[in-house]
Amino acid sequence: MEQERGQFSSKVGFILAAAGSAVGLGNLVAFPVMASKNGGAAFLIIYLFFIALICYPVMMAEIAMGRNTTRNPVGAFSVLSDGSKRWRLAGMLAILTPFMIAVFYTVITVWLVVYIKEISIGGLEYLSDENTFSEVVARPSLFVYLLCLLAIVFFILLGGVKDGIERLARILMPTLALMLVLLTAFVLTLENASAGISYYLIPDFSKVNLSVINGALSQAFFSLSLGMGILITYGSYFSKQDSIPQSARMVAVADTSIAFFAGLLILPAIFAFDPNTNTDDLSTSSIGLIFSFLPKIFLSMQAAVGYVGASIVAAVFFTLVFFAALTSLVSIIEIPISCWIDELKLSRKKAVGMQALLLTLFAVPATMSLGISDFFTNFTSYGGLPKSFFDLVSDVFYETILPFVGFTVCIFCAYRWKVSGLKSELVVGDDRYEGSMLEKYINFALGTIIPVVLLVVFISTVFQIYFA
Repeated sequence: MEQERGQFSSKVGFILAAAGSAVGLGNLVAFPVMASKNGGAAFLIIYLFFIALICYPVMMAEIAMGRNTTRNPVGAFSVLSDGSKRWRLAGMLAILTPFMIAVFYTVITVWLVVYIKEISIGGLEYLSDENTFSEVVARPSLFVYLLCLLAIVFFILLGGVKDGIERLARILMPTLALMLVLLTAFVLTLENASAGISYYLIPDFSKVNLSVINGALSQAFFSLSLGMGILITYGSYFSKQDSIPQSARMVAVADTSIAFFAGLLILPAIFAFDPNTNTDDLSTSSIGLIFSFLPKIFLSMQAAVGYVGASIVAAVFFTLVFFAALTSLVSIIEIPISCWIDELKLSRKKAVGMQALLLTLFAVPATMSLGISDFFTNFTSYGGLPKSFFDLVSDVFYETILPFVGFTVCIFCAYRWKVSGLKSELVVGDDRYEGSMLEKYINFALGTIIPVVLLVVFISTVFQIYFA
């Protein structure tokens, strides 16, 4: 069983893999626009505050649960609660959540593949048309791309932790970072780019209100893959010789740095396209920005670099987003695979096959949810709006459940596993943790401030999405 589960070869491998799971569409697109709409650097300061005081402790708790038990979320909750059925249910929720998130993430990644293909054959102008996205997502040919993508993802996962997940992260994460820096450097040379920098980096505290604060915490929590069971599972592959506090800190720094640089890319690009842009009119939807708005920005660059140059820039950007989506997707799908290996005693090959079948069964109707099938396109309604099957999966499992799972982790570690149990794991590989200010803060906040904040976020999200 030890050989089936595998282990990261080094702390660097863990950091890159965990950062790969964290860096996704929210970092590259939603974060920059949320910052610009909500006070620029003022939002960034609040975001960093929540990363340090809320998310960082939850990260350490999740990793510690996994490393202590060398189990998936179901097994971790069960072992640490002496087989409590109630807490085992919490672990099951942390398995179901990433499985369903993988469903809509798979569909988005398929769209990215289609856009990269269209740009590579000279279709940037076609993609810039406002009606193109609705036409692309309703193509029956999407199923061909879906099967190809799933084949690639599950081939990677067959390689296991070290030869699959870690190897992918070691290649794609440095590549993604380099592409982001180079593309940002290019965009900053464009005329009027300075206006975007001003919107992004000059603080405007007048825009800060309770809604902005709630949005900053939600973005920070989602950005670091908390509440998905990813860090519990990755923690189960983490060496006892390495420091959890140090590694978690490096993951948070890497994830936040990517988000920050994305802001230096997206906002200057938007203002280079239209110096009179009103950021209040921009959607914070990652999907809307990536597929409907950004192609227009890249097309506008042809005045400076020509159509071919603009197409190259667009291709680089969409490839960058694809890399981020692929690393996140692989990480998310590994969570249920780990569960099948631990709880059902399956070999990795059989667990991967089982997960491939289940994901395909759900990804097909999600792919049909934006025009291919009227039944799945108009699947239900809530919050005063009609919702597709794709919308339902995204709203329930991506927008709503994550802070609740984070809440259960905090309560579990503070009152069931006990702070002393958490401390005994965190000092392994890091003697400096014992007696530190960080230990004192976590001992106090993990069972008080942090779960209260996460519960408030969960409740406010429920009222906002489902009751308008």
